[in-house]
Amino acid sequence: MLSFRKRAEAVMYEDKIDQIIDKYGNEKGMLIQLLLDIQHELNWIPKEAIKRISERLKIPYSQIFRVASFYTALSLKPIGRHLVRVCVGTACYIRGAPRILDSVENKLGIKPGETTSDSKFSLETVNCLGCCASGPVIEIDGKYFGKVNSAKVEKILSSCE
Repeated sequence: MLSFRKRAEAVMYEDKIDQIIDKYGNEKGMLIQLLLDIQHELNWIPKEAIKRISERLKIPYSQIFRVASFYTALSLKPIGRHLVRVCVGTACYIRGAPRILDSVENKLGIKPGETTSDSKFSLETVNCLGCCASGPVIEIDGKYFGKVNSAKVEKILSSCE
């Protein structure tokens, strides 16, 4: 039996998910954008969302899950309001990316793939952000910061708080 809190969350999710589904109707090729919108609204894609999309749009659950689990831009587990991505590709690595990653981990108290307990930050490493000449580089919520050092990490993360 679901707790009252879990039931309330499920109803809240269902309402938000229905609003997003209604926005697209039964448009062909809209599944990825629909999932992105749900993630933007909820900070992740819960199983309840996949089930609801499947029911409403008559798309097999397995197909939706396959899409949601394939794209790295989509997350099947809760992510923080701010996504911090540290580039550890070759150019950034030789310019000090491991030190930058250590600084971010120490400041946030999490490792890559984790989210802070207050759901404010999630941390990921990536192999390339496409700005090798500016390395080491971190990206937060789509904003890029180049030639980062440990002192800059503190300042950049504090600006998100």
